[in-house]
Amino acid sequence: MKFRPVHENYNVRDLDRSIKFYYEAPGLKEKRRINAEDGSFVIVYLGSDDVDFLLELTWLKDFGRDYDLGDNEFHLAFETEDFAKAHALHESIGCICYENPAMGIYFISDPDGYWLEIVPAR
Repeated sequence: MKFRPVHENYNVRDLDRSIKFYYEAPGLKEKRRINAEDGSFVIVYLGSDDVDFLLELTWLKDFGRDYDLGDNEFHLAFETEDFAKAHALHESIGCICYENPAMGIYFISDPDGYWLEIVPAR
């Protein structure tokens, strides 16, 4: 039996703001969307053309507070072919939240506080 990861879910407060961030920062595009008939939730799947793995953003109408991310020790990692160009882009957006030059990586934070690791292609 084999298992293959297909998506990871992040709940978000402002869906449009999050979609804009994920389009600008890691270059993800909307692949599909589910709208609840009663308007209680919207689920948007974002991805790239290179891989099948998707990021699922869920917006809940009646969730009226920021999400508790705990110590934020979990993260999704993105590999980039042009690390310096990616770093410059993220610096211009103002989303870099932590850098580890010794490891050659850094993290960016999305509008809801989720951390995304940026690693160079090896």
